[in-house]
Parts: sequence; C-alpha cells; structure tokens
Amino acid sequence: MGDPMGGWSLTVALCTMVVQAKAGAHRTQRKEGDRERKRFSALERERDLKRERGQRMGMKELKDGETCREKTRSESPVSDEELIKGVRRRMEMERKRGVVVTGSRGGKLETEEKEADWEVLVQVRADIFVNARSWERVRLALSTSGPLKLQCRYLRVEEISVPSIRTLLNLLPRRALLGIDVRYSSLGVAGLAELLPLLSTFPELNSLRLHYCNLDIRRDNFGQEGVLRDLSQGLSNLQELRQLSLTALRLPGQLRVLLSSLPQSLEVLELPYLSLSPADLAYLSCSHHVSSLLQLDLSENCLDETTVPSIRRLLCQASSSLQHLSLSGCGLTDRLLGTLLPSLGGCWALKSLALALNPLSRAGLCDLMRTAARMPCLRLLLYPNALEDYQPGLPELPSSTQLLEWPLDESVDNNTTSNKLSQVMMDSGRSDLVLTCDLLNFDKDMVD
Repeated sequence: MGDPMGGWSLTVALCTMVVQAKAGAHRTQRKEGDRERKRFSALERERDLKRERGQRMGMKELKDGETCREKTRSESPVSDEELIKGVRRRMEMERKRGVVVTGSRGGKLETEEKEADWEVLVQVRADIFVNARSWERVRLALSTSGPLKLQCRYLRVEEISVPSIRTLLNLLPRRALLGIDVRYSSLGVAGLAELLPLLSTFPELNSLRLHYCNLDIRRDNFGQEGVLRDLSQGLSNLQELRQLSLTALRLPGQLRVLLSSLPQSLEVLELPYLSLSPADLAYLSCSHHVSSLLQLDLSENCLDETTVPSIRRLLCQASSSLQHLSLSGCGLTDRLLGTLLPSLGGCWALKSLALALNPLSRAGLCDLMRTAARMPCLRLLLYPNALEDYQPGLPELPSSTQLLEWPLDESVDNNTTSNKLSQVMMDSGRSDLVLTCDLLNFDKDMVD
C-alpha cells in the first residue's frame, strides 16, 4: 500500500529476483562442485602414492608373497572399497543439493549439476500482473526451480491470447490461485469455453473477472447453442466461485444460462454494460444468488417501467445481506427513483450506494437524501450532478454519456446542490454519512 511502483513494475521486479536467485544458487553450487572435485582428486593421488610406497616397502622386507599382499592391504589407509563407500555416501548427500557424483573404480570422479530437487528456501506468494511485455519474464520465473518458489494468489492478464493464458495457468501451483482477472483480451466465446475446464483444476479459485473480452452470444448465430452448453458446463465445475464480474460482454438474455449453472451462491456479482434484458433482471431477482449477495453492480444497464418491479423484488430479497450497490448510469429519473426508494430504504445492511450519471433533479436528490439518512449502515453516497447544474441544451432524458460529457453551467453555484443535500442530512441528525459526486475518486472500499 502506498508503493510508488505499479502492479506491472512490481511483477517484473519480483520475477527478476526469482530468476537471479536461481543464477546465484547455480554459482554457489558450481563452487561447491569444484571443491569436491579437488578434494577427491587429492584423495586419489594420496591413495596411489601410499599404495606405491607400501608395495616398495613390502618387496624389501617380506619374502612371502602372500604375507606381502596382506601387509600392503593393512598398511593402505584408503582402500578401493572404502573409497567407493565414501563416494556413495557423498552421492546421497549431494543428491539433496542437486549435485550428483559419477565415476568408477580407479577412474576420475566428476560432479554434474542437476535441475531437479532444488531446496526451496522461500515460498513467494504474490499478485501477478501480466501483459504482452511482461509475459515472457513471468513465464520464466514460474518455470524456474530454485531457492525462491513463485506462487500466484491473484492473476491479472491484459491483452494476452488464449494459448498464452493457458500456458501461464499450467505453470501455476494448483492450490495457490484464488482469482483470475482477464482484461482487453479477445477470448471469444470459444476461448472462454476452452479456459473454463482448466480453471476448474484450481480448487481454491473463488473469483473470476472478465472485462472487455469480446464475447458476443446470440441465439440466432449458428452453433451458439452448443457454445452456451459448454460455458454452462464449465461454470458448473467452479465449485468455490463466490465472485463473478462480467463487463461489456454483450450477453443479453443469457444470464439464466450462466448463473443457474454455478453450484454455490455468489457473494459479489458485477454486471456493468451487459445490456441486461427484462428477462435477465426477472431471473436475477428470483435466483438462488440474490439472498447471499454482498455486492451488486448493475451500472450502465437501462432500467425502465418494465424492469423496476424486478429491481424492487431483488432489493427486497437482498435487504439483509447487500452491503454495496451500484446503479450508476441506469437512466433513473425522479419518478423511477421514487418507486425504488422504499425498497432501497429497506436495505438496512447497505454501506455504500452509487447513483452517478442518472438524470435527477435537485428535488429528486433531496428525496434520495431523506431516504439515505434513514438507512442506519449507509456511510457513503455517490450522487449525480443535478440537471439544474448543467449548461442549457441538455436533452430531456439525457444518457449517461451525455451527462458525463456535457459541461456544467459556470454561472450556477456548484455548491448549491451539495449545500441542499448537506442541510437535509443535518436536519435528519446524520453526521457520519459521506456525500460525493466525484465519480473518478469514488471508492466503496473506503467504508470498510
């Protein structure tokens, strides 16, 4: 926390350290091997000299040939048999360090380095951020056996092909990975279906995030029914999945196919920019996930009169568990928001609420503030700029993009709206509720 290095730089630095540790261990190992070779060469020379000396003395002092051989054996400090036993003991000791001794009786002893059976001194468990520039470095570090063993807790990849992602996953220890985040990679439906069976081999995987991965599922496309079955089957094997985030994947009408196959109820569900249909929201409001949700993001999905009943039912079912809710950019007008306020007020566990980029007037925002003030756990409210704060010319029902890009009216006091909301909060006796319209710096985690 607070480190000036970004995730990519930290990953590169960490992987470099793992590779350098292996190189340092190789240098140390080679030095030990050189010392062993010198020691055994000296041992061989000493044995040969003493044998020759003993033979000369035996020829002069002993007449009996048999007695000569026996005395030579008794006077030789290092026999062939003892030397072989010493080599075997050394082989057992050095095998643990990755050095093997080879040789034969009377021959030259040699040491050779082995790649296997490295003693791991430190297990390094880290979050890894991989893109096209760092992929080769990360692959090398994960495949390196040395004193540092790299394990991945959360894997984030950007602009990486399916074969490269598969290669990385095959290098990761199976019990270390908790989550994977894939961004800006053209997986396609077939690529995702190919990766899901591999993801199911990680028993502790509880988080899957797919952002802008070029998925487009339509029932009118030839072969899509089979792909949907493959995706459903792949998701059904993710036994520990609790967090699912799908951003801009173009999956209208397919939410039931995806979520109904998950074996466990989700705690975090993020579905921004998914063009959810009324049928999707109707299913979600009655699914087995809704009563266990802690966090729900439906940003940039259009809500209207046909979908508001489903949202109200969803909020009622999740009222005791839901802690973070985002409905930013959903086209909520004063009237639509008014129909949701009773259901929002019933979410007594809610800690943060995001409603940015919705076309609300100051009067609608004041109604929102009165409801928020009665929510006991709410600590953070992201509200939109009031329609009165924009320059003239804004459409009657502006989109979230128009609200984001349309300039504010400099002739209007920008503090008028915030002052009104602060006054409503004070009149309600609340002083612990943070109000902000700063979309870029909004962070729901600040309330935890």
